[in-house]
Amino acid sequence: MPQYDLPLQELRAYAPDLPVPADLDQFWSTTLAEARTHDLAVTFAPVDSGLTVIETFDVTYAGFGGAAIRGWLHLPTDRHGPLPAVVEYVGYGGGRGLAHERVLWAAAGYAHFVMDTRGQGSTWAVGATPDREAGGDPAHPGFMTQGILDPARFYYRRLITDAVRAIEAARSHPAVDPERVAVTGGSQGGGLALAAASLVEGLVGAMPDVPFLCDFPRAITLKDTDPYAEISRYLKAHRDHVEQVFATLAYFDMAILDRRASAPALFSVGLMDEICPPSTVYAAYNRYGGPKEIVEYPFNDHEGGQGFHDVVKMRWLAKRLAG
Repeated sequence: MPQYDLPLQELRAYAPDLPVPADLDQFWSTTLAEARTHDLAVTFAPVDSGLTVIETFDVTYAGFGGAAIRGWLHLPTDRHGPLPAVVEYVGYGGGRGLAHERVLWAAAGYAHFVMDTRGQGSTWAVGATPDREAGGDPAHPGFMTQGILDPARFYYRRLITDAVRAIEAARSHPAVDPERVAVTGGSQGGGLALAAASLVEGLVGAMPDVPFLCDFPRAITLKDTDPYAEISRYLKAHRDHVEQVFATLAYFDMAILDRRASAPALFSVGLMDEICPPSTVYAAYNRYGGPKEIVEYPFNDHEGGQGFHDVVKMRWLAKRLAG
C-alpha cells in the first residue's frame, strides 16, 4: 500500500485549528465529578491464569454511571515494595481478553492494569463488561454513532470516563505506587490514553500508538474504512445531522482535548495506516500540551511498530522513571 497521506514534512507540521467547544472544560469536569459520586467499589479477585511468575487479579470497579467495569491487574510475583504501573486500554472491538493474553508490562516488572471496554469485546478479543446505558452485553461494532447527536449521550463519554476511573482503580491497589502510573494503548486504546493524559493529573507518561479519535473532520472525509466510516455512512443517511454530529465529536477529539495534557508522551504512527490516517495522528501530536516524541514507521499500516515499538516504549518509560 502507498503512503497516501500528506508528505512527511507536511505531516510533521500539520496542526489544524479545530473549533473548541466553549464549555469543553466544564463538560469534562462535570462528567468526572458525577462519576465520582459513585464509590469506586474496586475489588481484586485472584485468578489462576496458568502463569507462574505473574499474579493476576480479576478487577471490578465503578465507571461511568456507577456501572461495573472489568479489568485485569497483573503483578510480577517477585516484587519488593510498590511498583510503577501501566494502565492499558484496548483497540476498537476488543475486550480485555483472557487472563494470560496481555502481560507484557508485568513481565517487564510493572503492575499492569488492562481495562475492559464496555460493550465491546466481540471482534478480536473477548470482553466481559456490558454497556447497560446502551442496553446490551458485549456486541460486535459499531459504536461510533451511539448517542452521537448529544455529547452527554455519546458512547465515548462513558468510555473515556471508564478510562479515567481505571487509573483511580489501579492507584488504589497496595502493590501500586500511585505517583508512578503511565497509560498506553493502540488505536482506540491510544485515543483513550490521550484522553486519560488530558483529564488525569500526575501521570508519569502516556504512550499512545497509532491513536484513534483524532481530527474527526479529516478522518471521516479522508478514509472509507471503519471505524471512522461508521460516521460517514450515518451522515450519508442523516443529511440533516452533519452540523450536530461534528459539534458532538469536538468534545471527544484528541486533537482538541489533548492540548490540556501535561505528562510526557511517546506517540507512534504508521505512515501507511489505512485505519487512522497519519495526518490525524499528527494533528493530535502537534497539539499535545506536554513534552512529546513520536516514532514513525514508514512502511507500516495500522499495526504500527508492534514488537519493535514495545522495546522502544519499555526503554522510554524506564528512562522517565529513572529521571
